[in-house]
Amino acid sequence: MSDEAAPAVCSARGCGRPATWSLLWNNPKIHTPDRRKTWLACDEHKESLSDFLARRSFLREVEPFTE
Repeated sequence: MSDEAAPAVCSARGCGRPATWSLLWNNPKIHTPDRRKTWLACDEHKESLSDFLARRSFLREVEPFTE
């Protein structure tokens, strides 16, 4: 078994590119206001994933991803 962690990749379906953005979100119907869940995004999918979350009023912050 390897001690190395798996590389962080984009959360978009079928994408295996390295993550460069953290999309921090929560569902206000089920999460407390301070709770943050994270989707990772590559540069190509940052906008589409952000738009998906924003349309549902889930998106809270977008930050550069650092491991």
